[in-house]
Amino acid sequence: MRNVRLKMARIEHDLSQDELAKKVGVTRQTIGLIELGKYNPTLSVCIAICKTLNKTLDDLFWEEQSE
Repeated sequence: MRNVRLKMARIEHDLSQDELAKKVGVTRQTIGLIELGKYNPTLSVCIAICKTLNKTLDDLFWEEQSE
């Protein structure tokens, strides 16, 4: 499942995938794969992304609960 929330948060901060990757300490390909839903990042990578984008884990990575 694509991570559109991550992509939108990255765009809101006017960051390219490469710029976000450098701030987080991963490769551009990693950010691209996370956004495409083809890579499940470690918790430490998720936290680093959240801190960089001023978001919570819930904001970017937890699926919304449908009732």
